[in-house]
Amino acid sequence: MATKKKEEKTLADLFEHGLKDIYYAEKKILTALPKMAKAAETEELTAAFQKHEKETKGQVERLERVFQMMDQSAKGKKCPGIDGIIEEGKDIIDEFKKTPALDAGLIAAAQAVEHYEITRYGTLIAWAQKLGMSDAAELLQETLDEEKATDQTLTELAESAVNEYAEAAE
Repeated sequence: MATKKKEEKTLADLFEHGLKDIYYAEKKILTALPKMAKAAETEELTAAFQKHEKETKGQVERLERVFQMMDQSAKGKKCPGIDGIIEEGKDIIDEFKKTPALDAGLIAAAQAVEHYEITRYGTLIAWAQKLGMSDAAELLQETLDEEKATDQTLTELAESAVNEYAEAAE
């Protein structure tokens, strides 16, 4: 009995899979950011989350443009990784609501999201370049730059006051 050979998957297939993954993630993040902004205790952190929500909307639009370049409709693929990271953020809100440690926990949760996105976008850029999709790589690079800037902003917020405030309350 001959076995049917499994269809070979290519880098292009992997690129498409990754796009669907990050598209799903960005949509999930769009629903989480307003909740995080509302939960934040400091105006600075609330403002950072609100700014990133606006950026994330632009990131979703850029992903949709990449899908268009591939003659594909934009759709996500369920991503347990981002679901878990977002769930951890919800747990922080529930467990630390109205405490001095809340903002420090929110920053940690947000940075977990940013680091996830940074790894995904870095990989997608490399694959897009390898596939000769320089226009897509440029769009993805724009988003990667925003994600890195957001991560840096969160670090600065944590180091400037939030972590000290959380520690001083003990």
